[in-house]
Amino acid sequence: MPPTPPPAPEPGETRVRDRGDACPGALRLHPADDGRLARLRLPAGRLTPRQARVLADAAERLGDGRISVTSRGNAELRGLGEGCGTELAALLAGAGLLPSPRHERIRNIVASPAAGLDGLGTADVQLWARELDALLCAEPWTAALSGRFLFALDDGRGDMTGLGADVTLVAVPDAPDRGALLWSGGRALRVGGTDAARAAAAAAGAFLAAARAAGTGAWRVAELPPGHAPDLAGALARAGIPAEPVPAPALPHEAPPAPGPLGERGLYVLAPLGRLTAAQLRALADGADEVRLTPWRGAVVVTGQAADGTTDRAAGRLPVLAGLGLITRPDSPWAGVTACTGRPGCAKSLADVRGDATAGTAPEPGPDEAPGTGDEARAGSPGRLLPVHFSGCERRCGHPRGEWVDVLATADGAYRVNGAPTPRTSLPGAVATARTTTTPTTTTR
Repeated sequence: MPPTPPPAPEPGETRVRDRGDACPGALRLHPADDGRLARLRLPAGRLTPRQARVLADAAERLGDGRISVTSRGNAELRGLGEGCGTELAALLAGAGLLPSPRHERIRNIVASPAAGLDGLGTADVQLWARELDALLCAEPWTAALSGRFLFALDDGRGDMTGLGADVTLVAVPDAPDRGALLWSGGRALRVGGTDAARAAAAAAGAFLAAARAAGTGAWRVAELPPGHAPDLAGALARAGIPAEPVPAPALPHEAPPAPGPLGERGLYVLAPLGRLTAAQLRALADGADEVRLTPWRGAVVVTGQAADGTTDRAAGRLPVLAGLGLITRPDSPWAGVTACTGRPGCAKSLADVRGDATAGTAPEPGPDEAPGTGDEARAGSPGRLLPVHFSGCERRCGHPRGEWVDVLATADGAYRVNGAPTPRTSLPGAVATARTTTTPTTTTR
């Protein structure tokens, strides 16, 4: 696994980064107890059907046969052999997944995955994501960004605004070419929709200038010390981008989509514990126009037109995907359940958290059980269970943002559920109760 990060600074104390960013990449593999790990950045989570099949083949040929979906909608391969780096790079490059080796770790772009499918939102931010990615890969200076710097592009529905990005673009209803709100470091400017991607890139340049001036080695905007906020207005002016400073408003914030249909051309499924088998990824790509991995460890499948010119109804594929073990229903108790790698893959973990998460989660509703009759429906909030994350150590790798149930392994072979000591044998009941009735953990990191 990546080196342990330095301790978090005390409140009010400036974080100082005195080493380079060791975040894994597709070319920079990291050792773990179960082999090497590769993390592949997928701007907006997007995969063409061919790219999805190549990724599935790579997982089977070189790794453990699975693809982990990260909290940024990226893909990880685990269990890789010592000498597979060259072969993996060739496979990914041949599929167009490595447009710039120098920039491959900084292509951290999340975007509303249902944009253009369900009638919500005010802009196709998937197009913004592609333009921004091209801009980042074309400029030598952007390679100085850390592998943790994050761009979030929200189509106005509010699903991306809670992810704690360094640069956030939120689409707003069209005024005279004022189509996006640019937000970074507590400051906001309105820019034209046609300038949105360029404005986001300019904001990243403003961060790098502020980080150099601060001299603390900051990797992210939140790490900049007081008095060193990025000069967004100046950066946009130098780039020739018209911008209007506005008071920083409260950003919209909505829950992610529920598993199921997304209009007539899309569907959304979740990967159990955030891991797709190679067969599942191939099934998602079969007959799709594209697959979009999401920060909630799922996948949006976009379909096109049928041979007769009519719109394919994507929902018809849901039973097949459910049969492969994917989460296709909003009432599934597995929706929102995530876990870190745990044992045996991570030496720091105190438990096999994936195994314990499986044992600690209620079974999937049967095929004849109507939606809304599971445990969460009986609790009065179908489809609205709190997310829950199982962690093998205090680092809590991969935990969700916002409110969530914290299930933490302890050295005595037990767990703490939101801080309450819990024997392993009591996890199912404790987790079910915590997801519906108790005060969750809240994270803003």
